[in-house]
Amino acid sequence: MFSQQKQPKIGLVLSGGGAKGLAHIGVLKEIDKAGLQIDYIGGTSMGAIIGGLYAAGYTGIQIEKIVNSINLQDILQDVLPRNSKPFFEKEYGENYAIVLPVTRKGIGLPRAVSKGQNVLDLFSNALSHLDSISNFNQLPIPFFCVATDAETGKMVLLEEGSLPLALRASASFPTLLNPVEVNKHLLIDGGIANNFPSDIMKTKDVDIIIGVDVQSDLTKREGLNSVITILNQIVSYDIYEQSKKGAADSDIYIKPDISDFTVVDFDKSKEIMQKGEETGIKHRQTFDSIAQLQHSKKKKENLILLDNEFVIKEIKIFGTENYTPAYIRGKLSIRVGDKITRKELNKRITFLSSTGNYDQINYKIIGDKVHFYVKEEKLKTTVGLGVHYDELYQSAILANYVHKSLLLNNDELSFDLILGDRIRYNLNYFVDNGFYTSFGFKSRYNHFNTNALFNNADNPNVNRIELNYKDFTNEIFIQTTFGRKFALGFGAEFKKLQVTTETITSQNNNRVTFDNSNYLNFSAYLKLDTYNNKSFPTKGFYADVGGKYYAWSSDYLNNFKAFPQISGRIGFATTFFNRLTFQYTNDAGFTFENPESEVFDFFVGGYNQNYINTFFPMYGYEFAQLSNKSFLRSEFLLRYKILKNNYALLIANYARVDENVFSDGKDLFEDVLSGYAIGYSLDSRLGPIEIKYSWSPESNQQYWLFNLGLWF
Repeated sequence: MFSQQKQPKIGLVLSGGGAKGLAHIGVLKEIDKAGLQIDYIGGTSMGAIIGGLYAAGYTGIQIEKIVNSINLQDILQDVLPRNSKPFFEKEYGENYAIVLPVTRKGIGLPRAVSKGQNVLDLFSNALSHLDSISNFNQLPIPFFCVATDAETGKMVLLEEGSLPLALRASASFPTLLNPVEVNKHLLIDGGIANNFPSDIMKTKDVDIIIGVDVQSDLTKREGLNSVITILNQIVSYDIYEQSKKGAADSDIYIKPDISDFTVVDFDKSKEIMQKGEETGIKHRQTFDSIAQLQHSKKKKENLILLDNEFVIKEIKIFGTENYTPAYIRGKLSIRVGDKITRKELNKRITFLSSTGNYDQINYKIIGDKVHFYVKEEKLKTTVGLGVHYDELYQSAILANYVHKSLLLNNDELSFDLILGDRIRYNLNYFVDNGFYTSFGFKSRYNHFNTNALFNNADNPNVNRIELNYKDFTNEIFIQTTFGRKFALGFGAEFKKLQVTTETITSQNNNRVTFDNSNYLNFSAYLKLDTYNNKSFPTKGFYADVGGKYYAWSSDYLNNFKAFPQISGRIGFATTFFNRLTFQYTNDAGFTFENPESEVFDFFVGGYNQNYINTFFPMYGYEFAQLSNKSFLRSEFLLRYKILKNNYALLIANYARVDENVFSDGKDLFEDVLSGYAIGYSLDSRLGPIEIKYSWSPESNQQYWLFNLGLWF
């Protein structure tokens, strides 16, 4: 018994257990209700996370509110909103079903599902009021957690340094979260070395140890019926022995009944927390009796986190190697003199994280100074794979090669080789200078051959031709981006076009060549992309408009004269009742000076989203069925979400295609052509799988359309 003169010091130990560790929150709520003061906390993995937040001043109820306010699965998987991605990534980095790292030994596998940056950001934000504390004994409640040295398998005790980083290290569950480097140790989940560290708590100045164990017992024979359950059993042998030892070292041993849950049941957080609370209620009498012995208690302040705006007086960045400070500041969109809140700064960390160039990003706010600590991703090379089928390009396999930091700081080389019925390639080299002007080089080879409708007075007996179209384009450009939404650029482009058919032959029986010329043009463009999903947007705006001035040609047809041309697409999407999306898209193009060559006419028809040059889609019409020097087209799409990733589609599009749709003496709505489609889409791991039925009342034509995979 403890006398009135000496009250007992209470140590609380929380075990690891993945999602099952959320039961700790329910127990903490009951400890709070009893008014029981905890004098020291230690934990492992999820126990370290819950214990660290409690040690930082949060109550059990406040921790519960944090958990209920976030999507744990998205946090753990580093899911980032599309609007956080760099503009280059939106344009060229979303066509791959699988992306794998390349090492010196060849193509490998990722170290884990997630880098864990979202997890670290969550901790950094929640523990922002403790930035000045580096010794965990100085927290509102003294605290320790444990991790495992990935090289030796030995336990590493964490009691000082960055608290967010310590919690992130202790919870680095293998295959789920990347290891973390702390004090030259490469750390993984502490549960491997010591899942229930009551033995460490015994070395602290405490009198009573309360141990909460969420580790399940070993699986019985009848449950060992798969590779997964057997592997889990093997991993659990040591942890089970640790739990038995931890239980023996605890004066009060609490074990919530969560045998029906697994370590990855984060979608069942409320049920797990409820189980912990039910167990805590069973120990309420014990909590009350100990609390009565604590006649002198620290006053526990109600933690209120303020997020006041402050002016940045200094920005320091540590750890830069291949990416300049200007690049980092540009991605974060911050400058000295900016007014910002911590919440907003934390949000902008995702902008830097989404580049994929950093293994770890941490920061501290010291008064009006912000210090960033970055660890660049060592793996600079990846390969990506994708598949696609459509009626124009037919079957295709995409092999992508990306190499970052190849020649200059901040650069990225992306090369797509598209193998299949129509071999193509796309090469993009881009140097992203953040706030400063960026520049790059593009190269493309694209070709297709298709049975196309043909109307020509010189060949009245031919209504279809086998069209062969080849495009070889190289471009240099400079570009400035604004907030990952806008891109403004200027460039110079060299283009080789070869358009032929064997359906019509010349007098010497050679194929007819419509064009076989080189072209030089100068271009300007403005792009906007705030769609929240590339294939199935539910909100946002899109624009890709530009102009080209064709200044020179090798002139195969001997009739070239310089001419300008403008074209582009704008659109937006909005959603009603969480299921019904309305998406509007408008395409337009106009050619000035009326060039004699028809190769730069606008060709409208078909449904592809990967057309190049002056080809544009139009439901209800065949590929390139409509053509002239200018056109306007509007598409109205209704997409209804039937089930998760399953959609019903209704589409109507209207167009005018004419020599000059604006000044030919006709009303803008006169001679409007229409087309309609209904269909079904599945958002699969490979990309959209779509089947549509389209028709046009003007031409009385009907078509079945099918495509598989992301468009490239």
